[in-house]
Amino acid sequence: MMERKADAKPRSGLDVLVAGAGYVGLAAAVSLKQARPGLAIALVDAAPAGVWQRDGRASAIAAAACRMLDQLGVWAEIAPQAQAITEMIITDSRTSDPVRPVFLTFDGEVAPGEPFAHMVANRVLNGALRANAEKLGIDIIEGVAVQGFETNGAGITVHLADGATLKARLLVAADGVNSRLRDMAGIKTVKWEYGQSGIVCTVAHERPHNGRAEEHFLPAGPFATLPLKPGEDGTNRSSIVWVERSQDAEKLVAGDDLVFEHELEQRFGLKLGEIRVADKPRAWPLGLTIARAFVAPRIALAGDAAHGIHPIAGQGLNLGFKDVAALAEVIVEADRLGQDIGALDVLERYQQWRRFDTVQMGVTTDVLNRLFSNDIGPLRTVRDIGLGLVERMPRLKEFFIRQASGLSAGTPRLLKGEAI
Repeated sequence: MMERKADAKPRSGLDVLVAGAGYVGLAAAVSLKQARPGLAIALVDAAPAGVWQRDGRASAIAAAACRMLDQLGVWAEIAPQAQAITEMIITDSRTSDPVRPVFLTFDGEVAPGEPFAHMVANRVLNGALRANAEKLGIDIIEGVAVQGFETNGAGITVHLADGATLKARLLVAADGVNSRLRDMAGIKTVKWEYGQSGIVCTVAHERPHNGRAEEHFLPAGPFATLPLKPGEDGTNRSSIVWVERSQDAEKLVAGDDLVFEHELEQRFGLKLGEIRVADKPRAWPLGLTIARAFVAPRIALAGDAAHGIHPIAGQGLNLGFKDVAALAEVIVEADRLGQDIGALDVLERYQQWRRFDTVQMGVTTDVLNRLFSNDIGPLRTVRDIGLGLVERMPRLKEFFIRQASGLSAGTPRLLKGEAI
């Protein structure tokens, strides 16, 4: 892909300021700058420089997001370090059950040779986007938080914690689920906690996973095994997302390593041979957070700042990339037409595009979690019959695969792999 650069403008004359230099913030800045090189764009991030390099987690990147990353010119760098998910199986059982019957299986392709998802190390994804942002001349200001802002008819004035002041036409808030900018803008949220926490760690195992992902629905919450690329020493590895009741999760990660490995083995099993925990397990509380509005005058929310959902469907990051693709398409079109890219009527097009899909996904993950994270006999029977029916209906399975891959109706152009 051709590298395009524009003359840098002073920070006081920015077109777009993105708050948050995670994947969503970086992708938003890169997609806008690549499509409209004349836009002056900067990123500001509260995290200290280099923190992203110590992130040991990995994320599931859906096929549509892979197409977008390819269009942004970074997938070629990421692909050699990405693990394709070639198969997905779903079971519903108790931890003590000696056998876990498979109720639903998906092969891993949305098109010949195109897996519906890849597992990518977070630091690899962040590093590739960051390198491309720097090539495009996007200024990245690290270790400084946004302290406040005020809007006027022509733009927004942003005050940083170090005393600097930036002026822009549009502020994109990609500062996470506990977004300070969302609160500063007076945007309320629909929010509740699940009483669950997600435990994340990397597991080394004796035998190869062959690209298979598994999700076991257990009474306390889902237990997902996601395939990773082998380590530099050839070690077979998988990423674990283990949902447990919060008080139990806290005890597990803070307790004895042998107890943790025993409980992990009870859920993981020995199908891949002997296992060991390859890094420090971490846990975070799970809840549902959806902003009541995705925009305010001169401000657009994206990623977790707009929505935080349960990981049961593995769609959190991919929802953020959908936000990026939709916002970029709206802003680029407005700029080509000579419209004010920060005007509320322009931003409302983005909100109309993304809000229904987000609420729908939030409700879906909420219902799935409530339906499967229990041990109620009649519910177990109903959900297992439902899974069995889906398994026997190829067209319905194909529909679910396309939904999981991010290639549903109304997909923005970047997610189709098309330029904007």
